[in-house]
Amino acid sequence: MILAQLIWLTLLAAVLILLPIAPGLRRSYPYAWWCLIGYPVTVIRVRLTWRRLTTNLGLAVAKRPGRALLGDLVVRGDPLKPIPPRLGVPKLRRGGLDVKVRLHPGQVPEHFLSAAEALTHAWRVHAVRLFTDERGFVTLSALAWDPLRAPVVPYQLKQRVLRAVVGLLEDGRAWVIDFRRAPHWLIVGATRSGKSTLIASLVKELAPQRVALFGIDLKGGMELSLFEDRLSALASTRTEAARLLAELVAETEARMQLCRSVGARSIWDLPAKLRKLPVVVIVDEVAELYLMATREDKAEVGEISTNLLRLAQLGAALGIHLVIAGQRVGSDLGPGVTALRAQLAGRICHRVSDAGTAEMALGDLSKDALEAAQRITLAEQGVAITADTDGQWLRARSIHVTPDQARRAARKYACLAPAWPGLHVDEPTEGVYL
Repeated sequence: MILAQLIWLTLLAAVLILLPIAPGLRRSYPYAWWCLIGYPVTVIRVRLTWRRLTTNLGLAVAKRPGRALLGDLVVRGDPLKPIPPRLGVPKLRRGGLDVKVRLHPGQVPEHFLSAAEALTHAWRVHAVRLFTDERGFVTLSALAWDPLRAPVVPYQLKQRVLRAVVGLLEDGRAWVIDFRRAPHWLIVGATRSGKSTLIASLVKELAPQRVALFGIDLKGGMELSLFEDRLSALASTRTEAARLLAELVAETEARMQLCRSVGARSIWDLPAKLRKLPVVVIVDEVAELYLMATREDKAEVGEISTNLLRLAQLGAALGIHLVIAGQRVGSDLGPGVTALRAQLAGRICHRVSDAGTAEMALGDLSKDALEAAQRITLAEQGVAITADTDGQWLRARSIHVTPDQARRAARKYACLAPAWPGLHVDEPTEGVYL
């Protein structure tokens, strides 16, 4: 008890000493301000308001029921001394804090989800998010401010193949698209939502890496032509796309045979001299691949759908990765799109024009993420909801990459684009190794 009081007095004294310099420190060095002043003050607020908040919100539970037997009468009243859920030690993190809460028997995380707004107001933070990673516990994550107003990556991660830093997460960490963690990605967003900027940021980060890049852009190549110098192939019509995907499936099968011949389960287990170059295939406006007008279109669409699904199912272990992007990606495009979606572990949803696209991107992961995506406004260009294999979601914002920056990066690293002869010949080349 004495030690706890000493800790509280020390925190209070430190806050009082630093209060005069707080405004200037917050403007110039926000993360230092949070560590020295914001975090201790918020911890005090959390501790002081916890019992009252949980009682008012119905989250505290009394040991005795609010009724008693008086003779032959049952007297009802308010429960006496309700006990709040046990609060853990708030842990400092960059631009926020995390605190674990132990639930009372019978409580579920949804009970706390409805209290997030009240907690945000009482603790005077930007937002409170809820995460569940252990049965019987929830983690409340408080964000000190919104770092997405001006996304600047606070530090550079160590360069690694198939990992790209594309922006900033709302908790202050760098936003990383890691193909070794989530091998395939779905990116959706309406016009001027930030989808193209995100793709530009992704290609700019992948350009200096030992990676083969391919593009499929059925808007005549207008979007991906910025990176054409760095792309090994760019398909701008559905016929070219069908041929390219067939060649990539052949490449996948060849890599599969190679791994089997040496007893490897993935290309990463192969000896260095046999290891093949990783491949990233960027498909923009995927809906164009599935539109059908004639019977001939139906056969071509069926072939494209099958090959995309095969690449998604087999490519992860063989170093072939997909980035599927589009303004509209709904179940109305056919069962092939829904089956493909199930293989895309990484999801990114910008502002969208229809609820079906947001449902396709996030509906099978989290209702909360879906609601958050549908609240993105026109003014929040570049803001998106992102989720990958850990099942958690966060708001994020990509760093703005201009067309000139994208074009310069593609030209600078054009020498790293391996030749791909199959796209512009009459017959597909079987099993071309990269």
